[in-house]
Amino acid sequence: MNERSRVLNKDVNIILQDEKDYICLTDIAGYKDNQRSDDVIRNWIRNRNTREFLGLWESIYNKNFNPVEFDGFKKIAGLNDFALTPKQWIKRK
Repeated sequence: MNERSRVLNKDVNIILQDEKDYICLTDIAGYKDNQRSDDVIRNWIRNRNTREFLGLWESIYNKNFNPVEFDGFKKIAGLNDFALTPKQWIKRK
């Protein structure tokens, strides 16, 4: 089930799945830069702490999580040419 909520006069999508609420990160990133929310998320994912959090989250909640693939992300993280988009994360996790 999808619903919308107003936060600081902006719409934020909330999805209810398995009795848990999931908030749309793209909507939240729109607070920082509404025209380039994808860049905001891409920069957020580049952060080592964010990737560690995502890896932990996936290992707990995603029965199909691929820890070997995730170790590859951790190995190249921090390199200047490292970039990871949300689509790449979803496809490769």
